[in-house]
Amino acid sequence: MATTRTAHTVWEGSLTEGNGVITFDSSGIGEQPVTWASRSQEANGRTSPEELIAAAHSSCFSMALSHALTGAGTPPTKLVTNADVTFQPGTGITGIHLTVEGTVPGLDAEGFAAAAEDAKKNCPVSQALAGTTITLDAKLA
Repeated sequence: MATTRTAHTVWEGSLTEGNGVITFDSSGIGEQPVTWASRSQEANGRTSPEELIAAAHSSCFSMALSHALTGAGTPPTKLVTNADVTFQPGTGITGIHLTVEGTVPGLDAEGFAAAAEDAKKNCPVSQALAGTTITLDAKLA
């Protein structure tokens, strides 16, 4: 069954002086402010498109890795995934670096690294971001 998730943004003003509010319509989890400064300088309590991509990528990757590990007979006890999305003003998103640490009983470091590489390649968000360089560090806890 296909699903569609929806969010919307209301932006007021110019790029550098304006501001916006992102509303998470599907989940109803609320609103988050966004500005150019929160994207290109310090966050200061506001989000950015890159932070939203990082959240999407870290959660999708974690789900894909958990699914693969479970399917291979070594379900994880815990996965902690960070996604660092780098944005360069004037250039755009220049890369995404995933870091995952897992607790996976019965699996060695080599097997974990291979499963993580496969999840990086095959999670739907990685596939949607295929035009971006995605790197990975994976280790067992």
